[in-house]
Amino acid sequence: MRRLGKTRRTVRTSRGRGRVAAAACGAALAVLTALPAQAHPAPPHWELEDTGVTARLRGLAAVDRHTAWVAGTQGVVLRTADGGATWRDVSPPGAAGLQFRDVEAFDARRAVVLAIGEGEASRVYRTDDGGTTWTESFRNTDPRAFYDCMTFFDRRHGLAVSDPVDGRFRVLSTGDGGRTWTVLPDAGMPAAQEGEAGFAASGQCLVASGARDVWLATGGAARARVLHSSDRGLTWKTADVPVPAGDPARGVFALAFRDRAHGLAVGGDYRPDQPSPRAAATTADGGRTWRPASGPPPAYRSGVAWLPHSRTAALAVGPAGTDLTTDAGRTWRTLDTGSYDTVDCTPDLGCWAAGEQGRVARLES
Repeated sequence: MRRLGKTRRTVRTSRGRGRVAAAACGAALAVLTALPAQAHPAPPHWELEDTGVTARLRGLAAVDRHTAWVAGTQGVVLRTADGGATWRDVSPPGAAGLQFRDVEAFDARRAVVLAIGEGEASRVYRTDDGGTTWTESFRNTDPRAFYDCMTFFDRRHGLAVSDPVDGRFRVLSTGDGGRTWTVLPDAGMPAAQEGEAGFAASGQCLVASGARDVWLATGGAARARVLHSSDRGLTWKTADVPVPAGDPARGVFALAFRDRAHGLAVGGDYRPDQPSPRAAATTADGGRTWRPASGPPPAYRSGVAWLPHSRTAALAVGPAGTDLTTDAGRTWRTLDTGSYDTVDCTPDLGCWAAGEQGRVARLES
């Protein structure tokens, strides 16, 4: 979407100190999710890391507690392999004018990044050596297309989505890990609403769960919607989502699914001077129907992630703060007021967030 303009990942299990740290974090999260709000003596908190950049980092791929990739404005791509103590600038050569909004990482060496924008500004790059070298695997040549985000089902199969072209969202597909891309036929894509588009705010407007299921979040139109495909993007069904809509700045900005059935949607109105009531919703039937959160976040949120190994706990982030749910998205409470755009968690209990002014943080107990 021009106004702003998760994926399943394979990760390595931490060892040694990582196991101890993960166990400690897991214990803290277990306590946090078990106690009532007034009983939390010291909840987990974000520990800021020094990235050495001022770019706004809306793309985030957490591999494990030690390894993460971030991508953002000014063509910046960074990688850490030591828990955020140091960050290596692995930006693709000649990318300084690009706006990276999504990064999907398979491990510490292999990753794919998406640049957004009209026409040739929308591009995809892939690295197989930790960012030492990059290959441009896709460059959009249609001036009507504007790619917002991407997701992968596994190490080979993935999708990227563009705002509507000829009245329908356009979907790119890869079957070789992002080395080559093909535009899918749009016969199975429902018609877009007037003004409908995706928000390139956190790399989470397109997310996958399992081998074939994928969901697309939309906004900017009369109704906020989530589109679902169970065949890797060939056919789609739509569902209205009860979050703020009816304006180009409103809609669903991010999705997270812990399995094929249970999902979270967050969003609102991204303008800081506008309120965002009802800025979260939940589904328990794979996105066919959505219910509003009874106690939503207090403001617009652009990123959301389930906490690892939990059926009820998740984090939502935005420029005005971080919120926690312990009841699968029905109610949320604020943990932190720092500004973040995106969040991601890993099976070894690592949670990361990233945002403006080069901000990256890791969740600590």
